[in-house]
Amino acid sequence: MDIGLLYDTFDAYPWTDDDPPDADAEYEPAETVDTLAAAVEHLGHTPVRIGTAVDLRDQIGERLSLDAAINITEGAHSRNREAYAPILLEMAGIPCLGSDALTLSLTLDKAWTKDLVTAAEIPTPPHRVYSTPEAVDAEALPGAFPLFVKPRYEGTSKGITPESKVEDVAALRRAVERVTSTYDQDAIAEKFVAGGGEFTVAVVGHDPPEALPVLQRGVEPTTGLGLHALEHRGAPTADRDWEYELRGTLDSALEDRLHTLSLQAFEALDCRDFARADFRVDANGQPWFLEINPLPTFKPDDTFAIVAELMGRDYVDYLAEVFGRGLRRLGLE
Repeated sequence: MDIGLLYDTFDAYPWTDDDPPDADAEYEPAETVDTLAAAVEHLGHTPVRIGTAVDLRDQIGERLSLDAAINITEGAHSRNREAYAPILLEMAGIPCLGSDALTLSLTLDKAWTKDLVTAAEIPTPPHRVYSTPEAVDAEALPGAFPLFVKPRYEGTSKGITPESKVEDVAALRRAVERVTSTYDQDAIAEKFVAGGGEFTVAVVGHDPPEALPVLQRGVEPTTGLGLHALEHRGAPTADRDWEYELRGTLDSALEDRLHTLSLQAFEALDCRDFARADFRVDANGQPWFLEINPLPTFKPDDTFAIVAELMGRDYVDYLAEVFGRGLRRLGLE
């Protein structure tokens, strides 16, 4: 089969001085695309490198014939950006691995995601959404300080700095102002979970999905923030030499609980084929869901590659297995 590859590389979009400094943080290096192509070839199929949703729009129709597609495009400049490619593929009748447009748009919205996982009885920190700093009501906060503030419609830690953790109302209003003015979107504030560390769980497959070995993330000792949030591409603190520590203990009981919650979130949000769920654990050992990413990176040094190494698997071979499951779901293999 000819399988299209949809992706955004770091040079995919023309940015302006008005765009956030970390506008391209979610995009991929060329090595990720090479890895996707190698996995498709490992399955015996032909990878067709297309690029962004804009590239897909320009090529789709009589000039582009695909049997299926693998989509990891993030898009740009809209809360609907992650839906661009899957909608075009759906309209063209091209089957696509991964979650569909509705799930991608929903999970990009951190507030709606939290509302749905709460309804599914998955613990997540209480939150408030603010469109302006003036909207902050000191008498109706999402919880006691410290709180954590981030953009409503972003991923890959975009918009997160040490100032995202706030200790009083004045700092909360400053953080909301920074998010709303820099990212031109609502800010979401939630109770900051501290004491037991930060963890991420990759999930693959469909009906039933499978939770992979849990990874523990480094935490910066002074702020308590995940190190990845301070070092992401374009962050003002990315080049600083940060120290970190591993807080909490990842024992079998906690891993089982994180697996259960990840699968519940995956299914409640109708994810398919692959995703990554993020959690923090409090001082009492209670895990709290933060967010889920149905467009996780497949970089050869990131979550899925690390998990493959932990399982003693060659990364390309394992990724081919994940994609093969998706093709079988689509009735193509």
